[in-house]
Amino acid sequence: MVLAGAALGIAGAIGCFFAEDPSLYIFPWPAAQNGLVSVDALSAFFLLPVFIVGALGSVYGIGYWSSREHARTARSLRFFWGLTLAGMTLLVISRHALSFLLGWEAMALSAFFLVSTEDEKPDCRKSGLIYLIATHVGTLALFAFFVLWRSVTGSFDLAPVASGAISVVAVNVLLFLGLFGFGLKAGAMPLHFWLPGAHANAPSHVSALLSGVMLKMGIYGIVRTLTLVPDLAPFWGWLILLAGAASGLLGVAFAIAQHDLKRLLAYHSVENIGIILMGLGMALLGRTYHQAEWVALGMAGCLLHVWNHSLFKSLLFFGAGSVLHGTGTRTIDRLGGLARKMPWTAGAFLIGAVAICGLPPLNGFISEFFIYFGFFKSAVSATSLASVALLGAPVLAMIGALAVSCFVKVYGAVFLGLPRTPSASSAHESPISMLIPLGVLASLCAIIGFFPALTVPFLDRAIAVTQEAHAVTQGAGVLALPVSLISLVPFASLGTGMGLAALVMSIPCVALVFHARHGERKGSTWDCGYARPSARMQYTAGSFARSLVALFRWALKPRNRFPLLSGTFPNKSVLETHVDDPILDRQLIPDMIFLRNGMRWFYRFQQGQTQSYILYVGVALSILLATLIPFKRIFLALFTK
Repeated sequence: MVLAGAALGIAGAIGCFFAEDPSLYIFPWPAAQNGLVSVDALSAFFLLPVFIVGALGSVYGIGYWSSREHARTARSLRFFWGLTLAGMTLLVISRHALSFLLGWEAMALSAFFLVSTEDEKPDCRKSGLIYLIATHVGTLALFAFFVLWRSVTGSFDLAPVASGAISVVAVNVLLFLGLFGFGLKAGAMPLHFWLPGAHANAPSHVSALLSGVMLKMGIYGIVRTLTLVPDLAPFWGWLILLAGAASGLLGVAFAIAQHDLKRLLAYHSVENIGIILMGLGMALLGRTYHQAEWVALGMAGCLLHVWNHSLFKSLLFFGAGSVLHGTGTRTIDRLGGLARKMPWTAGAFLIGAVAICGLPPLNGFISEFFIYFGFFKSAVSATSLASVALLGAPVLAMIGALAVSCFVKVYGAVFLGLPRTPSASSAHESPISMLIPLGVLASLCAIIGFFPALTVPFLDRAIAVTQEAHAVTQGAGVLALPVSLISLVPFASLGTGMGLAALVMSIPCVALVFHARHGERKGSTWDCGYARPSARMQYTAGSFARSLVALFRWALKPRNRFPLLSGTFPNKSVLETHVDDPILDRQLIPDMIFLRNGMRWFYRFQQGQTQSYILYVGVALSILLATLIPFKRIFLALFTK
């Protein structure tokens, strides 16, 4: 059923990009003046990842979370999986606050049950509760956003407002509420605190859906909000750009310090949301300063990275789930040597790792190339604003370099070398139902990388929607629709370069295959003086990353437990390193403990007696009814005669 619905959804979304009559994609709903839901190119752009990842995840779950092995939870997981997809679909096509909030809440609550699938585990229950609190804080901000929107526009319709129709103060408050509510869902730092635990403890295909798709609903909300409000100050473009840079840099730094494979991938979601926000911030500055090329390149990088991240991050989470399925652990230092036992998983994970690092010839390079190109364009087109490039380009380059270091650590420790534990030694490859989604996602990453021009019509139509709304909010003629990306980027030469890069990179692989077919010559390697090398003599993930963790010690604040060695024959000891989340572990949880301890006096009202609670309800109702009594009118009637 999910596959059939996804196929129809993909066909409809693609048809929306090439429809000559946009009215075909407006669905009548008389109760809301026929404006409750409709689909434009921007909505269709965000719908495609929903259907693609949703369909592949349902196939993946057949082998990963089968009814035979998970009889208690398999049925409920499938139900809430479909409900989550339906909620995301509804909110993306909504053009009215009512339908938007219905879709948003359906998505949020269903995702809570998905995260809490293994509710018998304390860590899972804790992650689910933190997610539920975070998502409802964001929902409250959106309630405030739509109430204020109704107050200043007179309607709940999500349609652009003309310039001057809303005061500057109202615009700023709307943007603050929108960025907070949607940013909390997107997982941008410092609003990411719910994300690492939820992604680490959910089933792996659920983690792929949360990271690859659900985070993008927050990005969609931000992009749609920016198309609604007029008269944006330059401050908001700079704020989004800086927030993206901070989220990208700190996200990858915290990822490097992780020992849990899925938690590491979760922090990389924070990093990639930062890259998306950097592109959006540059586009917003282009809109403010009337630079059409900035808008085109920034929005292209932002939107294409939405697609790319949904593909390679889902691929990586599926790969991590395959590792967990084959070994029973996701602790990086308990793995090793899996490439021999799980060659298909190892190959697919390698493709995802190359893509997420932004390296050619895969898709992650293309979207980051747009953002780089936009920074360089901003430097040469407006000297006074060259600081945009001076800030953005080096930060993006540093993010990419750290991502490469992180995935060299991950791939080397998980798939190369020797097995470190019996669970790694007894690993087995995943069933075909789990390998097919890996292959499809890896192929899509390669297709976008090798043939980037295929994405141009989709990007041009989606960007045009944002600029048509901008023409409404700012007045026609202020900023022409962005030029086509074909005229900005030489895609033909770019695709040729990708092909040459792929050819060069494939030569060692072909040589290895040729060597394997003609036999191997086995012998001992240089053992650094050790007569019997073992798995314990390998680099661990922690030792590989130690220098980089030390470089970001000011932000990571690692807690180390060093081994205590004494005597001629010292006892067994351990070396442990742990990095707390800066928002959840260092700020929110201590604050909540302090608040709980300070409110202990209130426990006396929780007596567990029915009559006490009836009394409390009666007092509350009396107070509420008292607020309806017109005391002022009675007072004036009695004392003014």
